[in-house]
Amino acid sequence: MMERWKGRVALVTGASVGIGAAVARALVQHGMKVVGCARNVDKIEKLAAECQSAGYSGTLIPYKCDLCNEEEILSMFSAIKTLHQGVDVCINNAGLAHNEPLLSGRTEGWRNMIDVNILALAICTREAYQSMKERHVDDGHIININSMGGHRMVPSADEHFYCATKYAVTAMTEGLRQELREAKTHIRATSISPGIVETEFAFRHHNSDPERAAAVYESIKCLKAEDIASAITYVLSAPAHVQIGDVQMRPVEQES
Repeated sequence: MMERWKGRVALVTGASVGIGAAVARALVQHGMKVVGCARNVDKIEKLAAECQSAGYSGTLIPYKCDLCNEEEILSMFSAIKTLHQGVDVCINNAGLAHNEPLLSGRTEGWRNMIDVNILALAICTREAYQSMKERHVDDGHIININSMGGHRMVPSADEHFYCATKYAVTAMTEGLRQELREAKTHIRATSISPGIVETEFAFRHHNSDPERAAAVYESIKCLKAEDIASAITYVLSAPAHVQIGDVQMRPVEQES
């Protein structure tokens, strides 16, 4: 069922590393035009060259964008419209966490998590929908990369504000589904909530304590970024009448 997406346009935010890079690669393999955005596009450019060398039928287009800046997001969507007509699939993957507890955290860290995890996701969702609507695209798909932290609180003060932003993603995805239904469109909305995935995430989160970050991934057999990419292709492959609202996936060995 991925055949119907060949030649169509997907936006993947946070596409330079980890889950975003794996998703971009998978969609290019399936023949999609993938706009991969990040603040630094060097790694996306390298991935694009690798995809081309591998002979994948799709194309990866790197795009430099700071998701904390609405004007840059709007400029990106304008460029996609000019060059590629518009967005058919939006993968809101970009997300981050800071060690900022509720009782002692810095407002700057909280605001950064809100800007990326919530506001950028909402802006990209709105603009992707408007892009689909103006072109009468009725089978588009918006996929939010959520977290198991969006369904239960992790017993660690360092994670509590991050979990709050992911709870917001859970609520926003369901709200989006309801609004799409009210708009009488067949555009679908899905939340994918991974548990522990072995990426650079923990090393960025615990940037002052690399040993702690490494211990996160050494404690159990973690999910791989490719596992999440496989979940996304599964969701996109579902028949047009099937709404997959929330996919929760975690390592077999993960306790909570």
